[in-house]
Amino acid sequence: MPIELILTIVVAVVVVLGLGIGVAFLLRGRKTKPGTYPTTRDENDPPAGGAGASATEAPPEAAPPAGTDGVETDAVETEVPVEEPEVEAVPLDVPEPALGRLARLRARLVKSNNALGKGLLRLLSQDRIDEDVWDEIEETLLLADLGTDATMELVDNLRERVTVEGLREPEKVRAILREELIKLLAPELDRSIASDRREGRPAVVMVVGVNGVGKTTTIGKMARVLVAEDKDVLLGAADTFRAAAAEQLATWGARVGVPTVRSDVDGADPASVAFEAVKAGMEQEVDVVMVDTAGRLQNKVGLMDELGKIKRVIEKQATVDEVLLVLDATTGQNGLNQAKVFAEVVDITGIVLTKLDGTAKGGIVVAIQRQLGVPVKLVGLGEGADDLAPFEAGDFVDALLD
Repeated sequence: MPIELILTIVVAVVVVLGLGIGVAFLLRGRKTKPGTYPTTRDENDPPAGGAGASATEAPPEAAPPAGTDGVETDAVETEVPVEEPEVEAVPLDVPEPALGRLARLRARLVKSNNALGKGLLRLLSQDRIDEDVWDEIEETLLLADLGTDATMELVDNLRERVTVEGLREPEKVRAILREELIKLLAPELDRSIASDRREGRPAVVMVVGVNGVGKTTTIGKMARVLVAEDKDVLLGAADTFRAAAAEQLATWGARVGVPTVRSDVDGADPASVAFEAVKAGMEQEVDVVMVDTAGRLQNKVGLMDELGKIKRVIEKQATVDEVLLVLDATTGQNGLNQAKVFAEVVDITGIVLTKLDGTAKGGIVVAIQRQLGVPVKLVGLGEGADDLAPFEAGDFVDALLD
C-alpha cells in the first residue's frame, strides 16, 4: 500500500476521533448538573432514555407538575427536601388551683358589695330597732336585687331572732345575719360541675346565654378551672355566627393545652359542630366536652329553637350532663327574665354569674337561684384569666359582711 494512502487514512481517523470527542464534550456540557434548583428543559436538549436514545427521536411527554392541571410552564421546579428548623415549644399556662379562688378574691367582693353588708349591720346594731329601721332594712335588700319573696323571708326571720334573743352587739348581730343569708343561698344545693367520664363517655357541658355576657371567655376560663383539677378537656366551637368566635375559643384552649373542634366554614350548622365535638371527645376519651353556643336574644324564637336543636343532636350519641346559663350580674332583674326564657328551651342545671365584682347588688345570686330552682355554680370576679371561681355560699356571705 502506498505510504500516501496510509497517511491519508490515519489523518482521516484522527479527524473523525477528534470530532467525536468534541461532540461528546459539547453534549455533556449541555446537560443540567444534578441538584440544580430550579431546573429548565430546553426543546433542543437531547432526549432522556439512556444510551439507546436517538438524537432525532422526539422527547417523551413529561407528566405535568402537580397543581398545573396540564398547563404548560416555562420551567419545572424540582422539589428538594428541606429540613424544618426545630420550633421551640411555647410553655403552657399553669392555671391557679380552683380551690379557694373565691376566698382569695374576697377583697373584690368586699369592695363591690360593701353597701349591702355594712348597711345591714349598721341598721341591725342600733340600740333601738323600730319599724322605720325594719323598713330601711327591707329597702336595702330590695335595692340589692334580693327579690321580694327572699327579702320578706329574711326580714321576718331577722325580726324574730332579734326580738327573741334581744341582741345588739355587733358581732352577735353579724353572726345571726350571716346564718340567715347563708340559709337563703341554699348551701345544700349541688354546685359541682359535671366533669367526670360516665359509662365510658365524657361529660358534656353546654354553655348558653344572651349576646355580650361573655360566654366564650367564660368557657375559656372554665377550661382553666378544669385543667387545674387535672381534667382532660375538649372544646366545641358551635358559635358559628359571630366572627372570630371559634378563633377566640381555640386561643383560650391552646393556652392550657386544650384542643378545640371547629368548622372552617363561616356560618356552618352549629348542631353539626357540636355533634362532631362530642364525637371527637368520645374517640379521644377525654373527661369533659364543653360546647360553646352563639349568643341570642331571649325574644328571638328561631334562635332559641336552634338551641334546643343543638341539644337534641348532641343527645343522639351522648347525654348532655350540664347546661350552664351565663348571666351578667350587672343586668339585675333583666337577668332573671333572660334566665326564665332559656330555662323553658333547655333544662338549665346551673348559673355562671359574671361581673359580680362590678355590682353592688349581690342579692341577685339569691333571686336567680329562687327563680330557676338551680344553683349558682361559678362566679366571675374580674377580667383576669383565673378570675372565675366556684361559688361558695359561706365565702360569699363573709365578703358581703366583711
